[in-house]
Amino acid sequence: MRRRERKLFKISDEIAALLEAERLAEEELIFHQHLDDDAKRDAAVSGNPLDRADARETSADVARFEGHIRNLRTERAQLEAKRDRLLDRL
Repeated sequence: MRRRERKLFKISDEIAALLEAERLAEEELIFHQHLDDDAKRDAAVSGNPLDRADARETSADVARFEGHIRNLRTERAQLEAKRDRLLDRL
């Protein structure tokens, strides 16, 4: 197999792995969004400083996962562009 073809298969495998990581991160984001909704509701109802702190923490978790998903998508888009360039050369 030629070098470009091997590289193409490697990139395709990396894209598949990123898609799976993205899917898992999206599922985890949904979980954290539910926790965040509950924490915000508890903080609004109780007014307890501990509940407000918990709401801040869960909001930070949601933001962290959203950033992680954005990074995965960016990395995947870069690999897809690289794959397309390789395909054009074949």
